[in-house]
Amino acid sequence: MDSAKQNKIRKFEEFVDRRLKPDLVHAIAQRDKVFEQQKIFSDLRRNIENLEKNSVTSLRTLVNLGSEVYMQADVPDTRHIFVDVGLGFHVEFTWSEALNFIAAREEKLSRQIEEYTSLIASIKAQIKMVCEGIRELLQLPVTEL
Repeated sequence: MDSAKQNKIRKFEEFVDRRLKPDLVHAIAQRDKVFEQQKIFSDLRRNIENLEKNSVTSLRTLVNLGSEVYMQADVPDTRHIFVDVGLGFHVEFTWSEALNFIAAREEKLSRQIEEYTSLIASIKAQIKMVCEGIRELLQLPVTEL
């Protein structure tokens, strides 16, 4: 095999290893973060709906103070809750306002998940295409999975 062909193959392999694979790992990690946020909002929505359904206006709960240290807390009025809206800001909402905010946020998170899923599929296709190019340069037979 001539050195020009070997050089092309080496560059393709480097491109996959140094660019495409790290991009794929990063995109998967970002999508996983969005999945976690989606679960948090889903849990919050479910909790608010349970409070509404059972007409709970006060409750006693355990609060994690950090390092898995818990303390009992009394919530005298559950009709107003504080929701983390990002960047360290919390907004006081009524149950219905919170549910509207959560619905909007869940819709946005779903779009982000779709975008990351498309990006992941695109990167995987690029990796496959480059590997196919390497296979053709090496003149290897096509293998079926």
